[in-house]
Amino acid sequence: MGSAKNHLVAMPDARMGDMIRNMVTSCYGCAGQRCMASSVIVGVGDIIYKKLCDEFVKASREVIMANPLDPQVADEEMVLGPVISAKAKQFILSMIETGIKEGATLALDGRKALVPGCENGYFIGPTVFTDVQPGMEIHKTEIFGPVVAMIKAGTLDEAIRIINHHRYGNGASIYTQNGYYARKFKLEVECGMIGVNVGIPAPVAYLPFGGMKDSQHADIKAQGKAIINFFTEDKIITERYWTEE
Repeated sequence: MGSAKNHLVAMPDARMGDMIRNMVTSCYGCAGQRCMASSVIVGVGDIIYKKLCDEFVKASREVIMANPLDPQVADEEMVLGPVISAKAKQFILSMIETGIKEGATLALDGRKALVPGCENGYFIGPTVFTDVQPGMEIHKTEIFGPVVAMIKAGTLDEAIRIINHHRYGNGASIYTQNGYYARKFKLEVECGMIGVNVGIPAPVAYLPFGGMKDSQHADIKAQGKAIINFFTEDKIITERYWTEE
């Protein structure tokens, strides 16, 4: 696997409550440090985009940030822990500064997040940029942290173009109750892993796992039949027999 920049697309008919809960775990699970973490949310249409931004920021404020080894949070469904290193934290902070300079709206700032007892830890709280334009550095770059860019698209076609014009093609999901929207998305999006109402479209182990474009740094995908073929030495035999005289 290579780098990733996974997009979540919200259609006007999506079930808002279920979608927001799904997006939160997708964007902030493992502090956003997994190849299938989503870091871009695209709202299709003015109304859904406005409501989506409001609801996602509200839900992001409620994310529990703590030491994941603390027994007090052992029963929580999701805990936002630290990023992997001081270097990673510094890079993420620099990308937040870049987003501000590019003119995106910092709707939720997680730079000053503190966890009692872990003051020297590498914590960054949920961070959300709205009014992000396709092609901004915070959209193009894999930040690999709990930083989310929210983009508005006028139509589903525009949302698909935003995804397909990106250099990475790891995963993308659409939230909709409409079979036509889902089918169009599945057929036209140029990503290796596609989801419908799924925040992390990583396939189960017996199906291939891998992206497209700069998200695929290999000749084959992992898991499933592809990886079995990698470890298999094929012997091809072509035979014909003549009738015995």
